[in-house]
Amino acid sequence: TAPALHPPLLNALFFAVLKKRLVKLVVNFLFYFRTDEAEPIGALLLEHCKITKEEENVFSISFIEEPDRKYSFECDTEEQCQEWIEALRRASYEFMRRSLIFYRNEIQKMTGKDPLEQYGISEEARFQLGTRKL
Repeated sequence: TAPALHPPLLNALFFAVLKKRLVKLVVNFLFYFRTDEAEPIGALLLEHCKITKEEENVFSISFIEEPDRKYSFECDTEEQCQEWIEALRRASYEFMRRSLIFYRNEIQKMTGKDPLEQYGISEEARFQLGTRKL
């Protein structure tokens, strides 16, 4: 499991709100919690988003649909910040789909067989790379 981050900083247009939160990454959702509660108070779906390193130990998440809204996270160290950035970039469905396609093609090159064929997945139904650039 990834180490806890703190605090999300919401910058929307002309105001800023600083709140300390604990976060937990589960597949492609980043759940956030109040520091004194066990149940999450919200979640960010990590699709169609941009993850940017802002400072030595600060990164941000912004979404294509809401470019004016940015969630900033401060880590304890630069190393922890880099680990979070890498984990969040790998968490999206698009990344997982591209990885599946890459490894499927590599296995096919090595074995001469499509590894998905044994599961009855037709050529038309197989994963296709999207053309949307993020």
